[in-house]
Amino acid sequence: MNKHSPKPATAAPAVHTAGRPKLRVLGTAISLLEELRVKAEADLGIEVSFDNNDFIVTQHKAAQEPDSYDIYDQCFHNLDIVWYWRAIQPIEISRIALWDEINDLTKTGQIGPSARMGQGDVPARKLYVQPSFALGDTPTGRISMLPTTHNFDSFAYRRDVVDDLQPMTSWAALLDERWSGRAALVDEPAIGIFDAALAAQAAGLMSFGNVGNMTVAEIDQLMDILEARRKAGFFRSFWRTAEDAARLMIDGETDIQSMWSTGIGILNSQGFPVEQAAPAEGYRAWHGGLCLSRRLGGRMLDVAYEYLNWWISGWPGAVVARQGYYISTPERSRRYMSAAEWDYWYEGLPAREDLPGPDGTVRVKRGAVRSGGSYWQRANGIAVWNTTMDEHNYLVRRWMQLVGRAEKDI
Repeated sequence: MNKHSPKPATAAPAVHTAGRPKLRVLGTAISLLEELRVKAEADLGIEVSFDNNDFIVTQHKAAQEPDSYDIYDQCFHNLDIVWYWRAIQPIEISRIALWDEINDLTKTGQIGPSARMGQGDVPARKLYVQPSFALGDTPTGRISMLPTTHNFDSFAYRRDVVDDLQPMTSWAALLDERWSGRAALVDEPAIGIFDAALAAQAAGLMSFGNVGNMTVAEIDQLMDILEARRKAGFFRSFWRTAEDAARLMIDGETDIQSMWSTGIGILNSQGFPVEQAAPAEGYRAWHGGLCLSRRLGGRMLDVAYEYLNWWISGWPGAVVARQGYYISTPERSRRYMSAAEWDYWYEGLPAREDLPGPDGTVRVKRGAVRSGGSYWQRANGIAVWNTTMDEHNYLVRRWMQLVGRAEKDI
């Protein structure tokens, strides 16, 4: 699809089931948790259905099938496609009750005076809908996406295979030859490419003018590096879901790889010796949020706004914290977390007791410490944001060639 080719809007009727509005949410496993769906239904008196897919399928459906959902639950780096296709409509800030409590990470791009904003799709630069209908950082009364869940990602490694037992502190480790045949990357062009790029740059294999917006020549050079590694058998796999990522380590297939907090949680809950790196070069960050389908109007639009306001009201943020994610209104969620949970997830302190995951089972063992420190320390160390670059279409073609050939070899 061409992200710069707008598609004309069409209307669709509101959806109701047995007298109760039914809200259809399109997204991924990052935030489409059953615990949240059930609680939303109870609190809002509506029916909620989740359409849960991987990133690539979700993005395609969001752009090309806007009549199939009411809420698009995704990330800021996906906006270039769905916004330019006119699949979503602006959100009126006046209808977001807790707007003033949403923190500055998306409003200004920084938390604290010395923060590294990072390169790439900084959410603040795509937050506000300008009078021209373009997206920018000049505050207006409308936004493109309600900021919600976010995190600061890196890679993970097995602690039991590290010779000197010292934490890995550079992205360069992800391409270290000693992990040949035991490494994996996430299979999503707007994400996996940056894990690889940060690793290649840290290892001195190449450099970028702007790692968040690569040129065709830079993409080619990086893909040539990855292709040479693939041919040499360096990569064991390319994965699409956190469950698949965790399974690679559980099955003994990888020692180091791209990893999300949900994958870390799965491994921690099984007592697996895994550690998330806190790279000196900075994290690859992402910020999720909620968008309104272009089809919404009338009563269903009101229902959708109720859902948006519910998401930042506190309880949902406590649930996603137990996944290892952050919420844009942390102080609201603090009220729904134990002191031990808040200290571990947000303050970066050792767990004073076993801590539960979203489903209530033990996710963090007593004494564990989250790598990277507190939320504010992690937020101030961003290297690049997940991004849909100017040369995204070219990148996708090169990436799919790499991954497609790799799948034949595995």
